[in-house]
Formats: sequence, structure tokens, C-alpha cells
Amino acid sequence: MKIVYMGTPDFAVKPLRALAEAGYEVAAVVTQPDKAKGRSKNLVPTPVKEEALKHGLTVYQPAKVREQSFVDLLQQIAPDMIVVAAFGQIIPKSILDLPQYGCINIHASLLPKYRGAAPIQQAIIDGEKESGVTIMRMEAGLDTGDMIAKVVVPITDEDTGGSLFDKLADAGADLLIRTVPHILDGTAVYEKQPEESPTPYAGMITKQMGRIDFHKSATELERLVRGLNPWPSAYTFVNGKTLKIWKCKTEDDNQGATPGTVLQAQEGGIFVACGEGTLVLTEVQLEGKKRMDTASFLRGYKIEKGTLLG
Repeated sequence: MKIVYMGTPDFAVKPLRALAEAGYEVAAVVTQPDKAKGRSKNLVPTPVKEEALKHGLTVYQPAKVREQSFVDLLQQIAPDMIVVAAFGQIIPKSILDLPQYGCINIHASLLPKYRGAAPIQQAIIDGEKESGVTIMRMEAGLDTGDMIAKVVVPITDEDTGGSLFDKLADAGADLLIRTVPHILDGTAVYEKQPEESPTPYAGMITKQMGRIDFHKSATELERLVRGLNPWPSAYTFVNGKTLKIWKCKTEDDNQGATPGTVLQAQEGGIFVACGEGTLVLTEVQLEGKKRMDTASFLRGYKIEKGTLLG
């Protein structure tokens, strides 16, 4: 059986590795074009391309998969199944209809919740207690196809976007290898999704989403900090400079202060009044400086009580 694998970021690496190590014939790997990075503008391959080359797999990097020349190429490869994980382009019906066993997608949420591009971060930001992975059969809609298999992954109070990302990548690779045989032997059960998702669409994460609004509750902001760690990170401003917030905790009393007001800055943290409660910053990074715990930061940068952040 020939599989074409389509994926791009780190999340898609482990499922590809699992397919290769399980002995499946991966006839081709499709990933996004290399991107120029840094001041040198050197082209950097995607994580999936790097993994594919380790296994000696053929890699294609079309700018647009919907172009007829690429569709023709896939027709020549004649895959029995296409596996997709965080590819980064909308896949047209002309490709979805190609393989005998369909196009299946590894989606990092418990569908129908959190359809969209950023389900991992959004689940933490929203305060969910669990996330997971769904293997689904792809159709023309965005993450609306029939569900085939799921695995639940608990979200802890310490989880960040990065740590949950890693957990779900592992879970997705394992679930894929357990699910493919059922698809092939006809024992897989396909469950239709409801038309409406119980949660809002989890759109693309932007840097602007990380800007802290201290009028929100400390609880909401603590989740935002964890959800956007490591990218793009939550941030505020102090004396005109960007201050990234990497770790924080909450306290109940905001002392009736204006949101954004520094109540105290000491070794245990920078205490900032919020709309409800207080956000205690415990690991920060000032513009142009290294990431450090608050005690170390305050030894080199003084923040007066009453300073207004943001």
C-alpha cells in the first residue's frame, strides 16, 4: 500500500516517523517550500522535510497543491491513502478524491471542538481540562469530516502551548499507527460530526494576541501566558520597552488598584493588578535581554510600586 504524507511543522514529524518505522511504503512526502530565515536569508527546510530525508523519502514542495501540474503528479504516484498533519494549505477535492482509502487528517483536538489552525493553544487559553487527537476523513469543509478515532490527553495546570504540543504529537503518532490497519481492513467506524462546533473556530495565532490586557482577570491572563508559550509569547510594556511574560501565577486580591498597576516588585515576583485578582510575574524577558526569573531581573532593572504596565 502506497501512502503520500503531507505535513510541515514539528507536530507532523512524529507521525511521519511512525509510518516509516512501522514499515509502510511512504511513496512521497509533501511539505511547504523552504523559507528564508535570519539576516542571511538562508533557506531553511521544514521539520517534515528534514525527517523525510533521514528516511530517504522523496519530497515535493509545491507552492500550491491545487495547481494541476501537482495534481497530475499525485495521479501518477497513485497513492492508496493520503495522510495529512498540519500541512498548511487547503487541499482541493481533486486531491481528496484520489486515494482508494481517502485522505485522513491528524487533528490536534477532540473534534468537533476546536476546528481550525490553532486548537492546541486555544484549548489552554480557554481553560480546558483535556485535549486530544482526532483522526478524521477529510472533506471539503474545514475539519468537518467524519471522525474515525480519538485519544484524550489531559491538560495540567502547568501545561504550556509547547508542552501540550509535544504530548499531542506523540499521541497523534501512536493513534495513527493504531488506526490505519482498521481503515485498511474495513473495521474502522466513521462518525459524522455535527454541523456546528461547540467551540469557536481556533484561528491562526498572531503576535498581537499576546498583548496583555490587564482589565481581564488574572486567571484568564495566566492561561494566555501558558497558551502562547513558546510562540508568540505574551507581553506588556514597561517604561516604553517590551516585557515578555514567560511564567506567572495568580492571587485573588487586586487591592482595588487600576488594572496594570504594579502593587509590588520583589524577589517573589512582580505583582500586577488585573480586572479581577492579581497576576504575579515570575519569569520575564525585557526587550534586548535574556529570559530570566523575576528575582534576577529585578537585580538589574528597578520597577517602582505604582508603575503602570501596558
